[in-house]
Parts: sequence; structure tokens; C-alpha cells
Amino acid sequence: MAVSLSDNAAARVRSFLDKRGGGVGLRLGVRKSGCNGWAYVIDYADVVEANDAVFEQDGLKVLVDRDSLPMLDGTQVDFVKDGLNEVFRFVNPNVAGECGCGESFNVDGD
Repeated sequence: MAVSLSDNAAARVRSFLDKRGGGVGLRLGVRKSGCNGWAYVIDYADVVEANDAVFEQDGLKVLVDRDSLPMLDGTQVDFVKDGLNEVFRFVNPNVAGECGCGESFNVDGD
């Protein structure tokens, strides 16, 4: 199982951690939400929790709680700028469908 960061996402995470003065990496997860069942949860991480799967890339850690990992396995996190908007985007091979607003998704077997 693996979760990875694009070069743009890794640069953004590194830049933010430098600005805030520390942290170990990016924490990813999912929660029940939206019209399609699941929504991504993303935050910066200061510590590795006991339930975290840890993926290291270019000196950064990507932390995923083990309950979320089956839905995030194989996902690449990208960071894109579109005009004034900046956002992390998820390229997730497990997604079977997304809602029209793009805020939630479902996976096969939901």
C-alpha cells in the first residue's frame, strides 16, 4: 500500500512546514460526508500516531490512519494553482464516483 505526493505537493508541504516552524509531514484521511459518502481530510502533522501508516518521500512523511488506508491506497496528492485558488487534489484509483460539486466520493463496495 502506498500514498504519494507530486513534486508540487511536496514543495507546498515543505514550504508550509518551514513557515510554521516544524512538523513531520502531511496527514490524510477520510470521513463520512457529502452526498457520495466520503470526503478527504487533510492536515499537517506534528507527530506520528500509533494508528498511522507512514510513507516517506523526499524527507517528508505522509501519514494515513489505518482505517482510511484502504480507500486511499495508490492515491497521489497534487497541489495546483488555478488563478487565485490553490488546492490539494487527489488522484485516487479507488474512487468509483464523485458528486457534482467534487466535495465527496464513493468507492466500490460502498
